[in-house]
Amino acid sequence: MKKKVNFDNISIVLKQPRCPENIGAAARAIRNMGIGKLVLVNPINCDLTKVMKLATHAASEVVEQIEFYEELKEALLPYNYIVGTTARIGKQRQSINNPSKIAQSLIPISRDNNIAIIFGPEDRGLSNEDIRYCDVLVNIPTADFSSINLAQAVMIICYEIFNARCTESQDFVPRLAVRHELEGMYDQLKDILVRISYINPENPDYWMNKLRHFFTRLNLQAREVSIIRGICRQIDWYGKKCFNDGQKSSSCQKSPD
Repeated sequence: MKKKVNFDNISIVLKQPRCPENIGAAARAIRNMGIGKLVLVNPINCDLTKVMKLATHAASEVVEQIEFYEELKEALLPYNYIVGTTARIGKQRQSINNPSKIAQSLIPISRDNNIAIIFGPEDRGLSNEDIRYCDVLVNIPTADFSSINLAQAVMIICYEIFNARCTESQDFVPRLAVRHELEGMYDQLKDILVRISYINPENPDYWMNKLRHFFTRLNLQAREVSIIRGICRQIDWYGKKCFNDGQKSSSCQKSPD
């Protein structure tokens, strides 16, 4: 059985784009390939006259419906699955797929989940902090020169998704937890793990990255996030109870003056 990608559930997110022409060309690309919407995070220059010149009249509706955010974290809160694009490969960027493989994997996910595909600034791409929010990374293979124009990169990824629209259906993927739910869980976990001395309070984010990678592979659902947060609350309650019981016991053992 063949299943189409749900294009309405896919958004292209541009973080700090510097050139309005790239924004316009990206808008035209997603319009060509039927992607849902365009999101801009803290654009350096969003001259709409220049944007529209490259978007052309065909993509004017995409430009008119652009969503704007100041911070990447805020922009990603409504999404269940996040794909980050990267030209760099390193210690924190090991699990990287190619555009074709990513496109095929999005078929079952897009049915009941909102997907964000993030592109970083033209001059430096996504930072290590940015990719912490990503469930998976994708790299566009090139020859000796790895840098690709932002709008061209958007077109390549969008084309692969469009091209995968009629491939064989994969396993069903249920609704995953949204980024808002996951970030709340990570904040709660970090607080608890620091207080019980499981992770180093001097650099908690370094240790939390390992947990983020672990949970990302599990594709947590909302009810599973709720279970983990419930465990954290119970640990918190029990820790405070033990502390208070210890304080009372110590007070009772003191000799009267």
